[in-house]
Amino acid sequence: MTLVPRIALALGLAALIALVVGEGAGTLASLLAHAGWILLLLVPLQVVPMIFDVLGWRVLIAAPTRVSALFLIAWIRQAINRLLPVASVGGEIVGVRLLRRQGMGGMAAAASVIVELMLGLVAQYLFVALGVLCLCARVGQGGAGNRMLQALLIGLASSLPPLILMVIVLRHGKVFLRIERTARRFLGGWLSEELMADHGARLDEEVRGIFTGSMRVGRSIIWQLGGYIVGASEVWFALRWLGHPVGLGDALALESLTQAAKSVFFMVPAALGVQEAGLMGVGLLLGLGPDVTLALSLAKRLREVLFGVPALLVWQWKEVAGAGAKPAPPRG
Repeated sequence: MTLVPRIALALGLAALIALVVGEGAGTLASLLAHAGWILLLLVPLQVVPMIFDVLGWRVLIAAPTRVSALFLIAWIRQAINRLLPVASVGGEIVGVRLLRRQGMGGMAAAASVIVELMLGLVAQYLFVALGVLCLCARVGQGGAGNRMLQALLIGLASSLPPLILMVIVLRHGKVFLRIERTARRFLGGWLSEELMADHGARLDEEVRGIFTGSMRVGRSIIWQLGGYIVGASEVWFALRWLGHPVGLGDALALESLTQAAKSVFFMVPAALGVQEAGLMGVGLLLGLGPDVTLALSLAKRLREVLFGVPALLVWQWKEVAGAGAKPAPPRG
């Protein structure tokens, strides 16, 4: 861990502890006990949105690739990003390496992950826009709620041009070639001959090749947006089991705006404190007490641990097994 993640982790953990102490550990335990063992059903429920994400990733890959293999890689990617202090990007690096072990060429593997991440941001933007619309329909005019809605709408509008620019630059620019040239200029004496090779141009070409298939790009966005929407069912079920049921629109608003907050503060490991603050802020607008939304966050964290830790163990097993195995010959 570098200094910034360590500071972010400490601050996030302190914020989480302060929230739990402030609301009362006994109150939160009572809410969670009200639901009981049924909260464990949130673990298998997570499989459904992940299948949507995997199918959205699969349409971007030209080489024959089994959905089951992609699901395993996506499971590991998610666990690394959510449970380890890697600023939500370490899972992608591991994902590329695991794809290469499946026999995919390194540039093709990296390009598929990069484009999938970019399209995931587009899908998340649409999901957040849907959540803001649900919140607008739910919250009355005037007061703090109106001011918060205005801030959300301004943030939504102001974030659209940078998102469009990122897509255009990635689609038409020479991003990785420029990064490679910059690295050569400043680090040329420390780079190996392999790293000095013309990888940047090849990666740009692979990325452009994926973007030229507009139909599959659109299908990928639809699959990922569907995954976000289906994933909001976790909030709907959890609040119902906690004894505070909400409508589907409220569940969408809670999940989407919390996802937005986690993306903005991606450097905070496991989004400690960020997830809780997001849920509590939106929950107040929807009439949910901070104790309820904090209990919801704890239930989500329990699911993340129970769903993610086995993935980390599988990842370590694959790393050990792969260390002594010959990589499969690359395809394409």
